[in-house]
Amino acid sequence: MRYVSTRGDAAPIDFMDALFAGLASDGGLYVPQSWPRLSSEEIAAYAGRPYAEVAADILTRFVGDALSPDELAVICAQAYATFDHVAVAPLVQIDDSRFLLELFHGPTLAFKDIAMQVLARLYEHGLEKRDRELTIVCATSGDTGGAAVEAFAGRRNIKIVALYPEGRISEVQRRFMTTSAHANVRAVAVAGDFDDCQALLKGLFKDAAFVDEIGLSLVNSINIARVIAQIVYYFTAGVALGAPSRRLSFAVPTGNFGDAYAGWAAHRMGLPIERIVVATNVNDIVARALQSGVYRRGTAVATQSPSMDIQVASNFERLFYDCAGGDAGLTAAAFRDFAAGGEIRLGPNLLAAAQRMFSACAVDQAETDRGMADAWRDTAMLVDPHTAVALVGARKAVDAAAVPMVVLSTAHAAKFPDAVMAATGRFPPAPASVLARAALGERIDHLPAEASALKAYLRDFTASAP
Repeated sequence: MRYVSTRGDAAPIDFMDALFAGLASDGGLYVPQSWPRLSSEEIAAYAGRPYAEVAADILTRFVGDALSPDELAVICAQAYATFDHVAVAPLVQIDDSRFLLELFHGPTLAFKDIAMQVLARLYEHGLEKRDRELTIVCATSGDTGGAAVEAFAGRRNIKIVALYPEGRISEVQRRFMTTSAHANVRAVAVAGDFDDCQALLKGLFKDAAFVDEIGLSLVNSINIARVIAQIVYYFTAGVALGAPSRRLSFAVPTGNFGDAYAGWAAHRMGLPIERIVVATNVNDIVARALQSGVYRRGTAVATQSPSMDIQVASNFERLFYDCAGGDAGLTAAAFRDFAAGGEIRLGPNLLAAAQRMFSACAVDQAETDRGMADAWRDTAMLVDPHTAVALVGARKAVDAAAVPMVVLSTAHAAKFPDAVMAATGRFPPAPASVLARAALGERIDHLPAEASALKAYLRDFTASAP
């Protein structure tokens, strides 16, 4: 298996190099040269198998000879032993045709744990084999940073810095980043929004000498390994509901589009998905693009679903590339224009290719509140604002109503207690992991949204003792 850049000017590389690089040297995102295809028999054979076994089988198709099947099986078993539910990603039926896919049973109560617990072990394993050290920088809109800190804290040959937008995430989200006592971890509050954090991160990779100097890598959903690990729960949910002989749809709350793109990848691998409903909050760049064909950057607005407060959805570049038939030249030109002018017009053929699988809607704050309130009234379940956005999106998606609809529940309600209380009149019970961090002191560094300040900070950190 080889990985190529969506922009075509970086040489194809293997899985471990794509894992360590994160972003391609030409500014593009890595994608598999071809997606592995599973037969109906292979998909059906996942039914009833432990999540870790399914994960190992799917990941084996992407890693090539970088790891043996036995090594990968151990990594997946260790990663998912950290979850508090035996199914890892259990399905809960909420009415005749809708199901919640609970993706928040990991150590930091968010779906990011599902990929991050695997990635940390892949990094550690690969770095030891290659006798290398890396500095990972992670830009987060809320949950990625906590999941990355939890997964990478204390690991050998790795330092990790989590950048988050100051004042724009929940206290619980912040504490999952800022309460680690491990020396290889730093949490940095950036004076700006998530798009500023993500732009800083991408800007670092434009300086090849700096990348080499500090051994820079990233674990945002820009990293293809994150997407690959997230493909797994689409398959486990699918077979639990009768795939491959039964089709199904998914509703996905999205910001950076990585989770929704993982569903697209599962479809390309053979999972019979009827429709993927992309639900955004008022930061609706993806919804507008999939509805109108115009991908136009706006100004990020702070909401009660902060992980979706994004106006540059990085993984949309991967979908553009796929829908353009793998035309790297067209993709590179489009995203150069976007960087310069903040807009891409998809064109009728590319838009039609995306709309064959995706529909999209934006959900405002009042609708999100009603989504949380309705879930409590109808099911006695407290859901977080991101899940509420997906529930509202699923209800709006009349074109997907003929098959079972799986709604991705991406975070535990306890990560957003104030928003849940305001909508439902009830505080979600705090799990032990939240209570433990509430009693710990925080370590936070502060930076302006300036590349020079971040580079100086990273140089100092990488020069410090491990």
